[in-house]
Amino acid sequence: MSKLTDLDRVRLRWRGRRGMLENDLIITRYLDAYEADLDDEDVAVLTQLFELSDNDLFDLLLARSEPEGDLDTPRMHKVLGLMRAL
Repeated sequence: MSKLTDLDRVRLRWRGRRGMLENDLIITRYLDAYEADLDDEDVAVLTQLFELSDNDLFDLLLARSEPEGDLDTPRMHKVLGLMRAL
């Protein structure tokens, strides 16, 4: 369980930038709150989320839908729960 370097943090924030402002705001709040405690598994989950379309990501963040298939993991539910609570 390695912690993020400063460069990793910058890259993660850059990858988290979205075309949809609402997604940007939620992701930024999550990173502001939890970035210092993220481990490799958290980064892997975030990477999966960042690969989704803006609309699919927004639906997950607002609990309009739940993770399915490869996204349906305990860590994904934990990260989404934290994002939804912000």
